Amino acid sequence: MKKKSMILGLAVMLGAGVLAGCGSNNASTDGGEKKVVIGYFPNIDHAPAMVAREKGFYEKELGKDIKVEYKTFPDGGAFMTALKTGDIDAGLVGPGPVMNNFTNGADVKIIAGASSGGTAIVASKQSGINSVKDFSGKTFITPGVGCTHDVQMETFLQDYGVKSARIGGTLKHVTGNPAQYASMFESGKVDLAAVPEPWASQLVKKSGAKVIVDSQKISYGTTLPNTILVTSGKEIKADKDVVGKIVKAQEEAIAFIGKNPEEAKNITVKAIKDITKQGLDKDVMDQAWTHIHFTSDVNKDVIQQFANSSVELKFLKEKPDFASLIDTQFIN
Repeated sequence: MKKKSMILGLAVMLGAGVLAGCGSNNASTDGGEKKVVIGYFPNIDHAPAMVAREKGFYEKELGKDIKVEYKTFPDGGAFMTALKTGDIDAGLVGPGPVMNNFTNGADVKIIAGASSGGTAIVASKQSGINSVKDFSGKTFITPGVGCTHDVQMETFLQDYGVKSARIGGTLKHVTGNPAQYASMFESGKVDLAAVPEPWASQLVKKSGAKVIVDSQKISYGTTLPNTILVTSGKEIKADKDVVGKIVKAQEEAIAFIGKNPEEAKNITVKAIKDITKQGLDKDVMDQAWTHIHFTSDVNKDVIQQFANSSVELKFLKEKPDFASLIDTQFIN
């Protein structure tokens, strides 16, 4: 929803501060129609966005006068940059990057949940790791520093006295795209991964990886809304009706997933392959699917607990006030 360049004069008058925010609301395309851009990742926990796209739920709810476009991202950092610059208007992301950016002043709002569960810690076949006691001095990978999966893993490890090198421990940390973890395991560049589905199940089947901590046992594994639907406060102020329709489209997708799991799996497999160029076997998808719960609900208490862990792990400098972060007025 970015304004046309024809209002350049007004933008200049508003000054550099507005330009730094990039992208205003209800922007028109060159054809004069309004546009909404939805962002998401090629992970199973982002299936509501893939299903909504395939089944045309966003287009149905937003109507023929609004053009819907899509962008995909490898990690939360890239997603949040796009949201802040106005390159996307709403989409699915983990709570970790959202909280990190919120505490640094980003205009972001959690407006619904999407899924919970699906994060596991797996070890490469050649790492020699059989339990958490073997983690010291090893190298682990997550999609980003302070991302949802990173916080889940490091929170879990606190009870075992294991810390990342970032906070004085011996466990080395690198980041990368989950779709590339198999090659990094095979090359010996990393020993462990805190990874979302379907990549955990894929690593087990294709690379002989071993699940050390499953999605039931990892911190916040079954209760954390590990994928959430977000937008900006600016978007809500500009057009609550549009934001409400985006949420409604996602709720339709979640309902569809519940009633049509096999078709939803097929849609998700195809979408992931289109983005990552990697196919997923049916048994991998079936296994991964059992670790995910799709819901639009947002558990505010768990979000706060997750934030507290982020503070303890020094991803956040101070506990944020979530009164202005979570806006659930659009959830039915």
